Amino acid sequence: MLAGNGFTDRSLTCDEIRQIVSTSAAELQIDGRRVLIIIPDGTRTMPMPLMFEILQQEVGARAAACDYLVALGTHPLMRDGQLSSLIGQPVVNGACGPSKLMNHRWDLPETLSELGVIPAEEVSRVSGGLLDQAIPVRINRMILDYDQVLICGPVFPHEVVGFSGGNKYLFPGISGPEIIGWTHWLGALLGSYELIGTFSTPVREIIDMAAALVRVPVACLALVVTEDSVSGLYFGAPREAWRAAADLSAKKHIVWVDRPFQRVLSVMPSLYDDLWTAAKGMYKVEPAVADGGEVVIYAPHIREVSYTHGPDIDKVGYHCRDYFVKQWEKFKDAPKSVLAHSTHLKGKGTYNGETGTETSRVTVTLATGVPEERCGRLNVRYLDPDSVDPESWNGRESEGVKLVRRAGETLYRLRDSGGS
Repeated sequence: MLAGNGFTDRSLTCDEIRQIVSTSAAELQIDGRRVLIIIPDGTRTMPMPLMFEILQQEVGARAAACDYLVALGTHPLMRDGQLSSLIGQPVVNGACGPSKLMNHRWDLPETLSELGVIPAEEVSRVSGGLLDQAIPVRINRMILDYDQVLICGPVFPHEVVGFSGGNKYLFPGISGPEIIGWTHWLGALLGSYELIGTFSTPVREIIDMAAALVRVPVACLALVVTEDSVSGLYFGAPREAWRAAADLSAKKHIVWVDRPFQRVLSVMPSLYDDLWTAAKGMYKVEPAVADGGEVVIYAPHIREVSYTHGPDIDKVGYHCRDYFVKQWEKFKDAPKSVLAHSTHLKGKGTYNGETGTETSRVTVTLATGVPEERCGRLNVRYLDPDSVDPESWNGRESEGVKLVRRAGETLYRLRDSGGS
């Protein structure tokens, strides 16, 4: 049963949010049951303090256990102080009162349980032949210790699955490295430019196939949020709640423009602390940038490309998809999620294998704390962040210049470029 509500012209009140959560808890019949709530980390806009308070009152007070698992994917672990900031209450030794707050460990095989395998022929069918290997489906084994799993997270346009949220909190949120890598690489092969902000994607289909192997009951609270408000909240089975939220997200988080931008300054907020997450400043605007244009990612606070994958990114650099595909023997053993991230930041382009020439559709420039020498090795342009005055970019859209003050969650597209 799908429940909840959402609006394009107003926000939900705290009382409305509480009522939806209360109705959801009653629907799940969680009295005396063990409940595991899957939540986002600090790289997503999310009113987690409000939701944690309400969930503790409406679920925690009735369940035999109400614990939380952070869907990190491969993001860095969150320490107690970071978890405290995330939920708005003190976390000590991974606990807040009777509730545990736990990090997903994609990198420790002993924390994972294999649910099955997506057969090679199914992967080939769904991917249109782009991939043809079986994908093991492994997930954090702690979900097997609970009677009910409840996903609680926001929905935004997403470069790999079209829109984030729903079953994506299971795969890749709390999954093993195989499905993380292969789904992200499939997204890269299909192209972020084409996938982002669309509802039906091959990657989403594979994620839903993996989720069908989960035998613990799973429900979902899917939110549509802006920086300071909640526009929508939907409860139901993960696919249905996600789709309702994605429909609203398409109205709230996609800006359609009539003319392409020549230059964009993407100002990245502090919730992105490395380029792995701040790359959203490129692919959320790429569809609205003209051929030969430039995207400047402005984030003086960022000094690392990835706290998890930095050494692997240093080995391969940033390149378009064809650079890797046409030299596959050279790159076939590289982590697939790293290759995918590389292509997402670099954007569309071509590679001539005979001349070794790579041509990017859009120039990507980093005005960050990543040193100029490292930018050169990574194959991206460098701009001294101290030389950038964001206000000098403001009010110049008639010149093809765009300032995005809080980049990373709003998608920009041309009206004649297609999409959802």
